[in-house]
Amino acid sequence: MNWKERMILLILAALNFTHILDFMIMMPLGNYLMPYFHIDTRQFSWLVAAYSVSAAVSGFGAAFFVDQYDRKKILLLGYSGFLLGTIACGFAPNYFLLFSSRIIAGLFGGLIGAQVLSMVSDLFSYERRARAMGSIMSAFAVASTFGVPFALYLSNAYSWHAPFLLVGFLGIIIIPLIIYFIPPMTAHRIEKRGLRESRQVLTTVLNQPRQRNALLFSGMVMMGHFFIIPFINPFMELNNGFSRTITPNIYLVGGISSFAAAYILGYIADKYGKLRVFISCVLLSLFLVFGITNSTGIPFPVILCMFSIWFILSTGRGVTAQAMVSNIVPPEQRGGFMSFNSSIQQLGTTIASLVAGFVVVKLPDGKIHHYDWVGYLSMVVLLGCVGLAIRLFKGSDKKSSEKIPVPVPVVE
Repeated sequence: MNWKERMILLILAALNFTHILDFMIMMPLGNYLMPYFHIDTRQFSWLVAAYSVSAAVSGFGAAFFVDQYDRKKILLLGYSGFLLGTIACGFAPNYFLLFSSRIIAGLFGGLIGAQVLSMVSDLFSYERRARAMGSIMSAFAVASTFGVPFALYLSNAYSWHAPFLLVGFLGIIIIPLIIYFIPPMTAHRIEKRGLRESRQVLTTVLNQPRQRNALLFSGMVMMGHFFIIPFINPFMELNNGFSRTITPNIYLVGGISSFAAAYILGYIADKYGKLRVFISCVLLSLFLVFGITNSTGIPFPVILCMFSIWFILSTGRGVTAQAMVSNIVPPEQRGGFMSFNSSIQQLGTTIASLVAGFVVVKLPDGKIHHYDWVGYLSMVVLLGCVGLAIRLFKGSDKKSSEKIPVPVPVVE
């Protein structure tokens, strides 16, 4: 990996950091937003889902045209609009305007994830892709390690508006770096298509079972992960009695663990097989999901250890899952397919958040009830992911290693 490739990965990781942080900070802010706006768990789940739904819609629509344009231009368009929506969240005075701002952020944010993954997939061959994906997805770890605790600190010190303004400020700094360092990426580009040709992007996916199932797999991975995410912070505070001042340490410890795991597990996956690492991470994580969603009366140091391991395993399955999915289609179809993939992931996140909002309730005793139920749902869905992964990707690592190497775009 040369320095130009490293610089591109660093900038994309920084962009991904702000993008992920914006989404992640909404969930632990439940403790602040529910009393501030006098809303219940279902209304809060709609705030979380607003971004996901709008991102799914825009990602689906973008799939029909993104392969006709420079990936860099699409990325800049999506990121600029996303930042405007996020900054609007920082100034929202009421529930309705915050909800509307989340929709705006999601509409543009839905363009970002697919473009980042497509860029990485275009630049790095399948044999090197898990490590590259790990570098990009380490942004999740940094967001957890530094972003979420600092965002919660700002919420405690000032108000819940502050984290969104922080993301907006960081994003404004990153935009010039994208313009200067990221080269135009047009090698994949195909001729502009009419309405009939554009529809073929969707019919191609629908007519190919492997592509359909890969999208289903990707959505299920996200769904299984996000069933338990929205109510981690409320559950730890209201049910376990941990103070708001120490619960951010969950994200700090988990993020540090994920940061190391992203690259290490990516390297192991490239060397020993992505499917093997994915299955191992999923099966081991089931024990952690059960423990986290049934954790009452457990000392906080033990909770931190549980979350540390869970974050590691979640990172491992995420890196390997996206590396495998990205290899389903050739480069000239990758932008559209990954946009569909991003849309389906957002849909999986939306379903998980809404289901959690309806299943989990806050009773008059002030505690969260039925959190263990969403834990069981998560475990069932993740087991389904294992079955799909074996069906879709068995032998993929071996086949890839037997192929004649295909030239990868070189960054000038």
